Amino acid sequence: MIHTYRAIQSPAPGRLELVEREMPPPAPGHVVLAVQACGVCGADAADIDHPTMARPRVPGHEVVGRIIALGPQVPPPWRVGQRVGVGRLGGHCNACEPCRQGRFNLCVDQPVVGVDCDGGYAERMQVRATALARIPDELDAFHAAPILCAGIATFNALRKCGAEAGDLVAVLGIGGLGHLALQYARKMGFHVVAIGRGADIARDALDLGAHAYIDTREEAAGERLRQMGGARALIATIGAPDAISDALTALAPQGRAMLLGVGKDPLSVSSGWLVGGERTLAGSITGTPHDSERTLKFSVLADVRPMIEIVPLAQAETAYLRMKSGQAKFRMVLDMEAADAARP
Repeated sequence: MIHTYRAIQSPAPGRLELVEREMPPPAPGHVVLAVQACGVCGADAADIDHPTMARPRVPGHEVVGRIIALGPQVPPPWRVGQRVGVGRLGGHCNACEPCRQGRFNLCVDQPVVGVDCDGGYAERMQVRATALARIPDELDAFHAAPILCAGIATFNALRKCGAEAGDLVAVLGIGGLGHLALQYARKMGFHVVAIGRGADIARDALDLGAHAYIDTREEAAGERLRQMGGARALIATIGAPDAISDALTALAPQGRAMLLGVGKDPLSVSSGWLVGGERTLAGSITGTPHDSERTLKFSVLADVRPMIEIVPLAQAETAYLRMKSGQAKFRMVLDMEAADAARP
């Protein structure tokens, strides 16, 4: 039995290093996973400089693996050998007021995976059982992993956006989240318009399900969308306030903008524009494990898959930099079993 495991940890903002760690027993209510794959996300903690964040920290919150150990008080249906996934939220407490109301994604005592607790850039990972989602047999680990963050974020936003089949839905930002949003939106029956920067992404956007593509380097997205009759919903996967503000101008009366990207600069919106058109501006944060399972099942049913590049665990820094630079097409995924094969 292996008593140590390899992990990529961040000892300081902007730094990643490969280390060997001791394998601890699972805590009460926790399980230990043999990680098979972990997606690389822009929200991973390698660059976060937060005063309350303990380092070194193992990033990664798009995790797929098999349960190899159960801690005390872990309830059914979890069992050793089961294939499961973990997203950004590290398990609700079942005791706080939001949990008592069934709003588990808003739990106030829930760790953020890879920030408040160690994540999936590792061969092993310990996590609360309340964070687990079952992975369908039809999905391999590498394609399932990004669905646990980028997938659920966009799938849930589209479910909440208020649009109906045939309505125009605009997706702003065609990257790790946006390329999945296009697929889900098309499969849900919407009239899908992709908004991106540059002509190089146009073919991909159309192939992924967009009916039309707007290149913001060539024309204003808001003007073009207004010419098309306005958007019933806007899914903003980026946090650029200028780009969002321009696209918002084309939101139809009673339309809804769903914000997924997080930026440092404030978003300026006219209250008169919101009130006069009964428009809604809303944020959407990932979802519960049950939501993850719904997203995974829909992905199987509708044949939605992320476009991925797979690299071994030891190349995590290369993958992270490729993701940050925008060169990834469209999601980087770490292969932990390749690392297992390399062990002495």
